[in-house]
Amino acid sequence: MTIAVQRGRENVAMLGIGAYRPRRIVSNAEVCEMLDSTPEWIFERTGIRNRRWISGDETLQTMAVAAGERAIVNSGVDRSKIGTLVLATSSWLKLTPHGAPSVAYDLGMNGIPAFDLTSGCGGFGYGLSVAVDMIRAGSAEYVLVIGAETMTVGLDPTDRGTAMIFGDGAGAVVVGPSEENGISPTVWGSDGENAGAIAQDVDFLEFMNKAQAMQGTDPALEPVGRMSLRMEGPRVFRWAAVTLPRALSSALELSGVAKEDIEVFIPHQANARINELMKKNLGLAEDIPMAGDIENTGNTSAASIPLAMEEMLVTGKAKGGQLALVLGFGAGLSYAGQVVTLPPQPIEPSF
Repeated sequence: MTIAVQRGRENVAMLGIGAYRPRRIVSNAEVCEMLDSTPEWIFERTGIRNRRWISGDETLQTMAVAAGERAIVNSGVDRSKIGTLVLATSSWLKLTPHGAPSVAYDLGMNGIPAFDLTSGCGGFGYGLSVAVDMIRAGSAEYVLVIGAETMTVGLDPTDRGTAMIFGDGAGAVVVGPSEENGISPTVWGSDGENAGAIAQDVDFLEFMNKAQAMQGTDPALEPVGRMSLRMEGPRVFRWAAVTLPRALSSALELSGVAKEDIEVFIPHQANARINELMKKNLGLAEDIPMAGDIENTGNTSAASIPLAMEEMLVTGKAKGGQLALVLGFGAGLSYAGQVVTLPPQPIEPSF
């Protein structure tokens, strides 16, 4: 007896994009009310002037659903054809149940395979690669990839290494078959030796032990504090300076696209200085548009690249169909890069 083999479509592209940006805009001046810094110093070091933080009834789930809904509408694909949902996130608050099934249900797609993918700021690139491989293998015809984060939930507002940097938001793309291939093979990797450069200050077991010690047998006695994200900025910067130029060069080589043919550069919105350095070291032309969504959105981890991509399309800095070099990088320390054809300009933008 021969076991059946599935075969899918070879040419795959992003068919639609959607995003959601929290209503609350937090300026550098507001951050400095809790942080020992100045608005000017923050902008000089990071390129950030404002960031978006969740407020009111906004949650990771509501943002992911809003971004996913816009991506579906903008793609023109009937949601009944979407066979899988990948939720790239590092800030879903529960290990069980994971977030993707609830997001799929809210989007009216209950019953499809839906799973979370955790790879820090490189999560969207990882999710996009998984989606492409699923379609090419025949496991799905269309896949909805969502990058969504509520980074501020675990933020220490007095920590100079993180409080000024992170924001919240969600971005999504519908990936499916196309006449011409629009997503190159992925160049991705990780560096566990330096993984501790971006990490929670305690693990879950340590947190629970701390809570038990503080509260005794009465959980109402006193709050237990929070589990905060810590980052060694200089260590991450040194790693990025060595690793990311090689990853970008490899992504170009693997894509078969010449550097001169790249029309848009969309790096992860972690630090404007790092991005400028990468563009220069790669030798991209000065007039090539580069994503600068970090200035008013901050670092949104796995949501960063789709948010930046959507912003460029909405504002006219980039156009659908252009060739873009994208690269996500962060916790792990991990990275993922591809050459992609940009999806059409959103009919329903996030702005």
